Amino acid sequence: MTEVGSPATVAAHSFSVAPMLDCTDRHFRVLMRQISRRALLYSEMVVAQALHYTNRRDRLLDFDPIEHPIALQVGGDDPNLLADAARLALDWGYDEINLNVGCPSQRVQAGNFGACLMADPDLVARCVEAMGQATALPVTVKHRIGIDDLDNDELLTAFVDRVAAAGAQRFSVHARKAWLEGLDPKQNRTIPPLQHERVVALKQRRPDLLIELNGGLETPEDCLAALHECDGAMVGRAAYAHPLRWADIDHLIYGEPPRQLLASDVVEGLIPHAALHLHRGGRLWDLCRHLVQLVEGVPGARHWRRELGERSQRKGADLNILEEAGRQLKDAGL
Repeated sequence: MTEVGSPATVAAHSFSVAPMLDCTDRHFRVLMRQISRRALLYSEMVVAQALHYTNRRDRLLDFDPIEHPIALQVGGDDPNLLADAARLALDWGYDEINLNVGCPSQRVQAGNFGACLMADPDLVARCVEAMGQATALPVTVKHRIGIDDLDNDELLTAFVDRVAAAGAQRFSVHARKAWLEGLDPKQNRTIPPLQHERVVALKQRRPDLLIELNGGLETPEDCLAALHECDGAMVGRAAYAHPLRWADIDHLIYGEPPRQLLASDVVEGLIPHAALHLHRGGRLWDLCRHLVQLVEGVPGARHWRRELGERSQRKGADLNILEEAGRQLKDAGL
């Protein structure tokens, strides 16, 4: 086993599902694990300061063992607090820890973390170094190709070089710049143009580094194409909005035996997780809010989504609602 403070070896994950606030909670991750057994899954971003001061760390960190491999993504700019977070990630059983240097939201900027940190590679390097010294887990970084006017290949390469020297083992690069003023997070995912070629060029300049392409990958075929030029492919909104689109990803990328996965199979696989969540006092809607994206493009899909959404939000909604929703899909051959 790797000792704390010594270089960890990062797994070469070819496919991952990006961390997304309000999306990649433990329920969605369990859903995605029904679809891909091999994908690297990420937590939502957890703020290091919140981890330090809360007395309910379980709410921020707990996950189901089925979710492995799983990375904890953290946000912050204080090396000491980030080191604490890295220790907690190891204690909780995560497979790696990832530093967010890509989120452009005003709230995140107010805390001096996320994408704005690209303007200070030395600080990012100190954070990564502190995290690496505090944990046996691999430390990775998710970032943009640039911010505002700090947006050229020379600056991008200098950023990656500085942070790699501090111990970062994989760079998940969102192939868009971020405008820190004038665009909200949603606009920053669509308005700045995709520049996949710049991420590919970064990999060509630094072939010894693990470079993962993120941004605008909409299909498994897009991911396969990305893997010809980069070490990994990370999908975000396309996985959340169209989860079953990725049912063949383990076969296409990892060579796993093909399987015919239906929406009803996914729902059935979620029953034990839902039962435990309800037993612990959770709401059925916590899980079902992610399921409304599961069925699309077939007769009756809209009715099924609406009915599941309405029924699962009612007071006292129980497991029977989810079981019935699964039976409806199976009866329809879905």
